[in-house]
Amino acid sequence: MDGIFGWLGDHGAHQELVRHMAEADGAFSRPQLQSHSTPQFGAAAQSRFGKAEVYVDGPLVVAVMGRPRFTDATLAAAARERGVGAAIAQGWTRFGEQLPLALQGNFAIVVLEPARRRACLALDRSGMERLCFAQHGGQLVFATSARKVASHPDVGRAIDPQAVYDYLYFHTIPAPRSLYRGVRKLLPGQMAIFRDGQLDTRFYWQADYTPGDGGFEARRAEFRSILDQAVRDADAPATAAFLSGGTDSSTVVGALTAARNGPVDTFSIGFDVDGFDEMEYARCAAARYASRAHEYYLKPADIVAAIPVIAREYDEPFGNDSAVPTYFCAKIAREAGFERMLAGDGGDEIFGGNARYARQRLFEFYRHVPAPLRRGLIEPLARLPGLSRRAPLSKLRSYVDQANTGLPLRLESYNFLHRTPLDAIFERDFIDAVDPSTADAALVEVYERTASDHYINRMMHLDLKFTLADNDLRKVGTMTEAAGVEVRYPLLDDRMVAFANRLPVDYKVRGQKLRWFFKEALTDLLPEKIIHKTKHGFGLPFGVWATQYAPLGELVGDSLSDFKKRGWIRPAYLDHMLAMQRGPHASYYGIMIWVTMMLERWLAEA
Repeated sequence: MDGIFGWLGDHGAHQELVRHMAEADGAFSRPQLQSHSTPQFGAAAQSRFGKAEVYVDGPLVVAVMGRPRFTDATLAAAARERGVGAAIAQGWTRFGEQLPLALQGNFAIVVLEPARRRACLALDRSGMERLCFAQHGGQLVFATSARKVASHPDVGRAIDPQAVYDYLYFHTIPAPRSLYRGVRKLLPGQMAIFRDGQLDTRFYWQADYTPGDGGFEARRAEFRSILDQAVRDADAPATAAFLSGGTDSSTVVGALTAARNGPVDTFSIGFDVDGFDEMEYARCAAARYASRAHEYYLKPADIVAAIPVIAREYDEPFGNDSAVPTYFCAKIAREAGFERMLAGDGGDEIFGGNARYARQRLFEFYRHVPAPLRRGLIEPLARLPGLSRRAPLSKLRSYVDQANTGLPLRLESYNFLHRTPLDAIFERDFIDAVDPSTADAALVEVYERTASDHYINRMMHLDLKFTLADNDLRKVGTMTEAAGVEVRYPLLDDRMVAFANRLPVDYKVRGQKLRWFFKEALTDLLPEKIIHKTKHGFGLPFGVWATQYAPLGELVGDSLSDFKKRGWIRPAYLDHMLAMQRGPHASYYGIMIWVTMMLERWLAEA
């Protein structure tokens, strides 16, 4: 979604505002730009979701995307009376660079003072919106799209090989890097200040993991109050909800049903493939809440139809294949007349629901075993020649190897780019153009920047950035936008995130029990079957279907054949992946094939 595009330099400020034009079918036409060669700015303009606004107040110019909520009563009143842009302008005059602390919700804001050659850019705390920028000489270029920043003639669209490596490593391009040389992205809770040609970035907010006071019942009451308020604030006419049957989406549907005191329209995606379909859980939740359930079973042909949509809609390559079911879920909701959907994203990352949180406890335990026992007995036993490759010693060896790899790098043990020597994957010229260590360094930086020394909190902080802001929120936000639907995330309400962060660690992961507090606090709301189910999500049987459905297999083959010509990945490795995908590991190798195919499809569309 493109929303704001402008620049500030020696000759003042220049701005372009993208107006989203809705077509009859609910899809978006290509944005049309209004360009100003002098420091002039249009009046407030709205997208179909009321998300884009430009406000001019004398020498001050404000551009805002999203729906910020003001914690300051005076600014909240100004927003109601004169609009969000006017409130931000007033807040800037009053608070200056402390303004973002008075904002919550989803937002990307730009405040310009052209006469003083000064600008402030700020992004919301969860990274629901996006804001990109580049500095060229004494000029700052900014936009809500990396592609738009790169379109500025002083920036350029030169692809950064390091970003290609990062994409293949993470399956997305994590902030602050972008696909383009010199173009950066703000991180969640970060701001950038531009003064007299100098740029400074810093965090105005960071997650606070200091445990709060109170026992279970007091915390439960506070949690349920916040959940109710967050859902009510996110609700609006023509609103439905995603329902995968998981804990998070079921919680949102249950809370929305209670808030409305009536049934909710829910939308669910199924797969007629063993191990992928979770429709029984979605039906369980729908029955519990008497929802008006809408179901759609995804077919291989739908993937073929979705691939060009994904390649076109993302402003950078994006490799999460669950974008496909997300798109179709939002699409059928839009066709049913709904303009907004509530999603359950974020619950796992703030309440301790990812299986790796509990799994890492087992590895961390090993690090507390006395060193003489580890080095004198366990590790020699795990490495006995010949025997160490046979079960159960092979499992012991794998356990020891992973335990001796510290967090957070241990989490990447099964990453394709760690499992195979890089010179077997990439061409030599590509390897020489990148620094593979920077991907691991990015993980370590976020992990160690956590305001807690407990590994559970540190992993959750890591996931707030890499799993949510860089991946899941990009997936859901872009695909719902492509379908003509606005999405809201009640579980990522700032009040909810602050509450969850303050919970003691054993309220999040208790032994091997994930989300202990969350589930205990919702026993009266969630069906028992869903409380005790294992996490699944919107996984896609792409690897299996690509070998069974000829049009999809042909698209894969053609895409990888074209990609071979780019000189980044060795053709032999691509052929190896295709061969392995046809065997018993179709799903595993299908991941990297999808990631590579989508990179090629995006580059072909760009």
